[in-house]
Amino acid sequence: MHQPHGPAWLRSPVGPGKAAAAALGVVVATDLFALWADLTTYDVADRLANEGYSAVLQADADRADSVYAVAGIVQTSALVAAVVLFLVWFQRARVNAEVFNPFGHRMKRGWTCWSWFVPVVNLWFPRRIMVDVWDASSPGGRAGHGLVNVWWTFWIVSLIAGRAGFKAYRDAETPGELRDAVAQVMFADAVDLVAAVLAVLVVLRLTRMQDDKARHGPLAAVA
Repeated sequence: MHQPHGPAWLRSPVGPGKAAAAALGVVVATDLFALWADLTTYDVADRLANEGYSAVLQADADRADSVYAVAGIVQTSALVAAVVLFLVWFQRARVNAEVFNPFGHRMKRGWTCWSWFVPVVNLWFPRRIMVDVWDASSPGGRAGHGLVNVWWTFWIVSLIAGRAGFKAYRDAETPGELRDAVAQVMFADAVDLVAAVLAVLVVLRLTRMQDDKARHGPLAAVA
């Protein structure tokens, strides 16, 4: 059969899927830690805005700053690891989907990873690729996109909210501005947490669909 996107071969998505889901689970945990750090910093900033400076508040502020910095480091580290493992899984899922349906993909295979990093197109290209992979992997050749759409919506909102919160935090000069900025960051972390949970569900669902289709279809997956 002619392969419009190049040679495609079926490989088990289970291992990469489990690794990606586990990494995203760590992101959920670091988001929870970040939310706790946000709440601590918000409380200190609010007290500074309403009560003014004191030695006790300064000590609390120093501790809050330390926790906030640690939260940022672990959150970023977890996200980087999750991105790498997710993309490894996503690339394999895309190639598998080409085996199931070589002609059902609107984007070239190279966009599977690069689309996440190209400005502007990263707002919809990855979802388009995911939907095509989802349909090709479903038992009937097409499945509902509700889970994918909800996940993608939360992911886009988290990106926008995260950038807005970072800018507001960077530009804050007064305790009141800092408090408001931390509130924005807190919202972004909460949305990111939900997006990560939904991403776990997407990974597990698509992995299961591909594994079932490979096992019960005419093609057998190889390790």
